[in-house]
Amino acid sequence: MDERTKADHPTSGPADEVGLNRESWKVFQIMAEFVEGYERLDKIKPSVSIFGSARTPVDHPYYQLAEEIALALSDSGFSVVSGGGPGIMEAANKGAFRGKLPSIGLNIMLPREQVENKYQDISLHFRHFFSRKVMFVKYASAYVVLPGGFGTLDELAEILTLVQSGRTQKIPIILVNRQFWAGLLSWFEQTLVAEGTISAEDFKLFEVLDTPQEVVDAIFQHYEQRGFEPSAEERERLLAL
Repeated sequence: MDERTKADHPTSGPADEVGLNRESWKVFQIMAEFVEGYERLDKIKPSVSIFGSARTPVDHPYYQLAEEIALALSDSGFSVVSGGGPGIMEAANKGAFRGKLPSIGLNIMLPREQVENKYQDISLHFRHFFSRKVMFVKYASAYVVLPGGFGTLDELAEILTLVQSGRTQKIPIILVNRQFWAGLLSWFEQTLVAEGTISAEDFKLFEVLDTPQEVVDAIFQHYEQRGFEPSAEERERLLAL
């Protein structure tokens, strides 16, 4: 091999091998997150995952609304799952903590904003967003999405995509506070539907509601004919998440 060929095909050095080994070992860390999540969350069903901004202060109406929704859900027979942090996540855990069924926090390690709240009966801790996302979806009987930022929009887009594409069972997806979501929904209709990137039928994937009782009623109405247990076909889809 001449000098030019050697330059084009550099030999891996010790640093490259160390990096590869570290990446390979991360597989076990990821596996551990999934195993712990499956083992600890399998018995919380039925549950509702609640999302919203980490930046919402305690005295904000959205915080109070999230707390009321979570309490109503908990007292109606649902475990409540949140991201475990401050803001709307804390409000959701706090409301469920006051209720009859468990309050669960799926905490993520972040440089800022994510500080674990104290209202969690079950706390899980994740390094990886994607394994945490699976836990939000896998055991959820419904998604309740309050006002939030990029993280909230990410979770909303995730569940809409999974249901739209048939990768998971159809569950209630509820956006709370019509005024907050009006601009986004208008863009969905005037741009996405108009451009053909989604269909008008996709608006049936979610509801927009305002009060805790409306949220509870919508979830029960969805399941009154079929029950909360997934069908055999839906269980297969959930295995493929």
